[in-house]
Amino acid sequence: MTRPIPLTRALISVSDKTGLLDFAKALAARGVELLSTGGTAKTLREAGLSVRDVAEVTGFPEMMDGRVKTLHPAVHGGLLALRDNQEHLAAMKAHQIEAIDLLVVNLYPFEETVAKGGDYAECIENIDIGGPAMIRAAAKNHAFVTTVVDVDDYAAVLAEMDENDGAIGYPFRQNLAQIAYARTAAYDAAVSTWMAGAIGEETPRRRAFAGTLAQTLRYGENPHQSAAFYLDGTDRPGVATAKQLQGKELSYNNINDTDAAFELVAEFGTDKPTVAIIKHANPCGVATGDTVIEAYKRAFDCDRTSAFGGIIALNKPLDAATAEEITKIFSEVIIAPSVEEAAKEVIAKKKNVRLLETGGLPDPMAAITTYRQVAGGFLVQGKDNGAITLDDLKVVTERQPTQAELQDLLFAWKVAKHVKSNAIIYVKDGATVGVGAGQMSRVDSTRIAARKAQDMMEACGMDQTPTKGSVVASDAFFPFADGLITAAEAGATAIIQPGGSMRDQEVIDAANERGLAMVFTGMRHFRH
Repeated sequence: MTRPIPLTRALISVSDKTGLLDFAKALAARGVELLSTGGTAKTLREAGLSVRDVAEVTGFPEMMDGRVKTLHPAVHGGLLALRDNQEHLAAMKAHQIEAIDLLVVNLYPFEETVAKGGDYAECIENIDIGGPAMIRAAAKNHAFVTTVVDVDDYAAVLAEMDENDGAIGYPFRQNLAQIAYARTAAYDAAVSTWMAGAIGEETPRRRAFAGTLAQTLRYGENPHQSAAFYLDGTDRPGVATAKQLQGKELSYNNINDTDAAFELVAEFGTDKPTVAIIKHANPCGVATGDTVIEAYKRAFDCDRTSAFGGIIALNKPLDAATAEEITKIFSEVIIAPSVEEAAKEVIAKKKNVRLLETGGLPDPMAAITTYRQVAGGFLVQGKDNGAITLDDLKVVTERQPTQAELQDLLFAWKVAKHVKSNAIIYVKDGATVGVGAGQMSRVDSTRIAARKAQDMMEACGMDQTPTKGSVVASDAFFPFADGLITAAEAGATAIIQPGGSMRDQEVIDAANERGLAMVFTGMRHFRH
């Protein structure tokens, strides 16, 4: 039935009672009879509204701690009956089933229970049964029934009624039905995902993903691609949960790059100020310093050209002095755990800069599932949260690395984890001085990174290339000695790499011949 359907009877049963009273009062004022259950009915009555209990409609009391209350033909018949089908109407009359025109249900707070760390029994008890059953029934019968599952839609329902003399139009009912099915799908996805983790099932037979629309984007990676940004409901600090203090809406590429930047600086914790500058999901400069402004300047010097229009991520609060330095060139996004008031005033002078405040850093060691779509399926894996310490390093050369080299090697290794493979990173004194990313040949990445260091020398007016006395990180093993030799020719003195090549000994021999120190991690960091 595509004509507007008047609302005469509504069944309201909600866990989240935000906006409930105003909505219910507005429905009653428009002549809608209210049916309800348990706590919802109690709340409505206490507000002075006339409410019929579902138990009165079904002839059965709520039982089994409220587990059974709406699972009854009097409810589901009222939701599912086709009002233009004579057999359905006859069945309703014979069994005294009253039509329900509006269903208002939001579900038991399962996701919230999981998020707060509820135990197994508590999570199970917060799996809603009657709610999803009613939602699916009402949404299926959207030809006659309006289904509301989000408090955000209350006002729109009232506005629709006012436009249609108390009725709801078919396109509006269709839209709400789609929202309803998406809600139950997301709910079931949350339950199945949680249960897989709870029972230790790493590769469940079926896996569901769900998200809530946060933003419709102007376009995707390119202007001819449609795009949107969805939230997965987790509270991990980052671009998804950040508060945007100023600037235009984030674009698809902004979101992707900002996430890459903030996840990178999170690797360094909060012990020492660290800044990462990202361009096209790869770092063009990462550095530590005694102050945030020093860290920024050192990161900027690594590749001043690429830093223009980049994403800047900090692991410490953004202060005014650093903000002044950053705004000397254009940046797309600045993201930090917090922003001092004076810094906000500085950034405010640059209206096009997007400023994000996250309230904290994400845990780089958290167990997170990531997925990527391919033709006909999804690739699912755990997030690369691998990390190493000094104790994990295996020295394989005759020369031992110095303490200063070891610190730079660990720094370079953390950066390598966030550079597209094949990845080569030169580091000196806690700052990148050359980054080679995304090349088909590892030796090419080594050469490009060395060339970037030459550019840094010229831009900064140095007497020699900063790769002299630097260390090098390779995200995967050197398949041949040529990459190591290229790094040695650029002036590197120490290497960190996973090891594991059939030609490891050849590479070790080449390092020994040149007096280099080299350590193996036994772990690689491919990033595709």
